[in-house]
Amino acid sequence: MAVAVEGVWKYFGDYPALRDISFTASGGSCLALVGRNGAGKTTLLRILAGLSAASRGRATIFGGDARDPGTRRRTGYIGHGIAVYDELSARENLELFARLYGVADPAEAASDWLERTGLAAVGDGLAREFSRGMRQRLAIARAFLHAPGLMLLDEPFTSLDDRAIALMQELLRQALARGATVVMSTHQLREALELATHVCLLVRGRGGHFGERTAEMAGDPGYLYRQYGEL
Repeated sequence: MAVAVEGVWKYFGDYPALRDISFTASGGSCLALVGRNGAGKTTLLRILAGLSAASRGRATIFGGDARDPGTRRRTGYIGHGIAVYDELSARENLELFARLYGVADPAEAASDWLERTGLAAVGDGLAREFSRGMRQRLAIARAFLHAPGLMLLDEPFTSLDDRAIALMQELLRQALARGATVVMSTHQLREALELATHVCLLVRGRGGHFGERTAEMAGDPGYLYRQYGEL
């Protein structure tokens, strides 16, 4: 299993944000984490990304601890922030992250991803001078440039322009085709269910449903909530 979550709880003080969550995701699968605000989606993704520790239970990535540096180098993560350095150029950002991930030729990887994300013409411009759409595409390049085996995406389509949405969907399809695993949280069910092979619904920190994405879910996103949870 690429991802295994076993009885995970997460407390903030006395409040249990996650309550006994368990699921698995295999290579080449795309798991959509869905649920209302406060359901625990971001908290769970941060645990999988190694940015937070479970209070109880265990989350493993490729059989290793999610917080192990070797495991994290095999993971790509896009959170709520852009997570690039404003005072560096787009090219410098990508070369820096490529070195951190141990990519063999950082300069070549940076050039390739600037081209793939439509930023080649502005690659030497400072990130702080980019439009929001350009910064979003730079963040996408940062997350994908080391060909991670696991992609963790927190609301990946929110606030993206049409070009960036199309780019994100195509890159995710390519990642799935090469056997990578994708776990994404989202409120935008239509976009997510186009790609998802499995769905995990969180309701107030609990697992409301886990299983394969069905034709009913893809055709009518509201079906998931009516059957298994609540808005």
